[in-house]
Amino acid sequence: MSVIKLPLLYVGSEGERRLYTLFDSGANLSCINPDFLNELGTPSGIGRERKIATASEGHFIIIKERILLDFYIEDVLLSDEFLVVPGLSEEAIIGAATLQKWRIKLDFEHDTVHVDPKVAKMQLI
Repeated sequence: MSVIKLPLLYVGSEGERRLYTLFDSGANLSCINPDFLNELGTPSGIGRERKIATASEGHFIIIKERILLDFYIEDVLLSDEFLVVPGLSEEAIIGAATLQKWRIKLDFEHDTVHVDPKVAKMQLI
């Protein structure tokens, strides 16, 4: 099993920071470790808290906040919502929903990540 972990630049409402990001197609949603929020921005509540199952049977993490962040892959600006996960072992995780939304392709043979710049292009009419 191969793992892709790369430093990505994240930009929030209060600043920016480069975070080592795990690309995880097995995680549904994208997540961020709360230790890095003071440099990026203030999270918002998600309304009703969510109980997220972990790989350990019967173990759950309570999620109460989220944050909207921009991030760059291959100099292409992308944006998505990240759940703030207490105790997250990674700095940030890009999950399947974000991978699909932006059509991000993972190349495990070369440990690289690719995004088509056309996907992120805004069209003004």
